[in-house]
Amino acid sequence: MMKIRVRLFARAKDLAGSETIGVTLPERATAGDLRRQLAVECPALAGMLPRSALAVNEEFADDALPLPADARVALLPPVSGGSR
Repeated sequence: MMKIRVRLFARAKDLAGSETIGVTLPERATAGDLRRQLAVECPALAGMLPRSALAVNEEFADDALPLPADARVALLPPVSGGSR
């Protein structure tokens, strides 16, 4: 098993009530596995997870990406707003 700490930003941080969430995953877990476990660990995030980006070690990650045990992960919710 490996423990991954996920940094949260913007609306994700507000919904979770925290800047980080710790998630325990099996070895060889993928970014998609992490996304699914985040929905279990913090159901308030479940609705935004399919539209949010995951960054692993400062690179946007596809759900198929295997996570290294020492991964630095950030959850980036979709951005909206602004005016013309």
